[in-house]
Amino acid sequence: MTKITPALRTVAFCLLGGVSLAAADERKPNVLFIAIDDLSNALGCYGDPVAKTPHMDRLAASGVRFDRAYNQIPLCNPSRASLMTGRRPDATQVYDLDRHFRAALPDVVTLPQLFKNNGWFTARVGKIYHYDVPKGIGTDGLDDQPSWQVVVNPKGRDVVDEDKITNPTPAKPVSAALSWLAADGADEEQTDGMIASEAIKLLKQHRDEPFFLGVGFFRPHTPFVAPKKYFDMHPLEAMRLPYAPPDDRADIPVPAFAHNNPIPNYGLDELTCRRAMQAYHACVSFVDAQVGRLLDALDRLKLADRTIIVLWSDHGYHLGEHNGIWQKRTLFEEGARAPLIIRAPAAKGNGRECPRVVEFVDIFPTVAGFAALPLPAGLHGRSLVPLLNDPLMEWDGAAITQILRPADDRLPQQVMGRSIRTERWRYTEWNGGTDGIELYDHRDDPHEFRNRAQNPDPEAEAAMKRLHAQFRDRASPNPPASPVNPKRL
Repeated sequence: MTKITPALRTVAFCLLGGVSLAAADERKPNVLFIAIDDLSNALGCYGDPVAKTPHMDRLAASGVRFDRAYNQIPLCNPSRASLMTGRRPDATQVYDLDRHFRAALPDVVTLPQLFKNNGWFTARVGKIYHYDVPKGIGTDGLDDQPSWQVVVNPKGRDVVDEDKITNPTPAKPVSAALSWLAADGADEEQTDGMIASEAIKLLKQHRDEPFFLGVGFFRPHTPFVAPKKYFDMHPLEAMRLPYAPPDDRADIPVPAFAHNNPIPNYGLDELTCRRAMQAYHACVSFVDAQVGRLLDALDRLKLADRTIIVLWSDHGYHLGEHNGIWQKRTLFEEGARAPLIIRAPAAKGNGRECPRVVEFVDIFPTVAGFAALPLPAGLHGRSLVPLLNDPLMEWDGAAITQILRPADDRLPQQVMGRSIRTERWRYTEWNGGTDGIELYDHRDDPHEFRNRAQNPDPEAEAAMKRLHAQFRDRASPNPPASPVNPKRL
């Protein structure tokens, strides 16, 4: 790995359009890398009408909020493996919850590992790579040892109080059910509160050296557990299930619906679903408060002016859309799109939103670029530094998200779905189109209610042909050869 010299930093600064923090200041920039588990765009800054997220909104107001950021696979482990390596799932060969990316890529250099190799202190607190929730809390989970010098795995009372959780579908474990608990006690007793506290300790201890600090919060992943005061912030009467036409599912292929959510709303009544929605928003507000603690600590320690902050979720999340879809694992907009906020002190676009289509594989080259680090070979994304400088610039963006469906009583064999999103269209193929095709025009159908691949007109035909061709450049058309255990998906 090439070591970074002042001369190399100067060259990188010029190539990146004059926005490299490392070149503007001979001190290496810090990176605060904040991951939030299962967070949809349910934030005030993204326009959610019931969200109460003042701290993430504050971060968005001082950085660049990407309005159309798309993950590569809407499931925790494969999404994180893709993001942290900068490779698409067909390269990592991670499609489920068990496989580690180093099985396919033993020598890959991860994003924090790149910083560590070039003189940064690297540490992780909480969930950056995959953990089972809640049983993996307090362990290393599916971590990556070469990425970090220090790891901290807090375990709070949310794990101890698991027997108090309400689970309206007891046949499902709380990790997979719409389950919740309005908890007693203070924020700092919960795992995510402890994560914020431990991260602040590391900020204090390493304030005088360059650091890459990964801070991963477990909520709002199920079970939805947060202190009671956050439930009180979201009255049940304010919760409304999203609208969809009664026949919304009639033109949607069977594989589009996840195997773990085969019937609308898990068969639950509307009131129970609204309680789950309340609990989800309560968890988002709880995590938001912990993000606020981190931002306040940066200011208090006078680190904000030389720290790049990246806040992301591993994928989107459904809250009842399309007449009863919940959680993740879909290629609809709600599953593929997720929050991404980047604040870099030297970026000229801070304080603005970016409407361009970007991908999570773009995060690796972007963060490394701001620190003027040499990029490893084989990355699949491209740097977003130009957009951070000018969020409205012309950008030929397209994002591919994929998901693997295991064989079950609905599908005789496993099926790979791939979806491409442009500024206007979403086009999805299941098993290369053999098991279904979807086309949605976001110009007049932002909720994806009308599948224009059914009886397509000439405009839709032309769009499908054009978008189908783009798959060839970005992803293999074939699913993995070995069968996948549906219980681990």
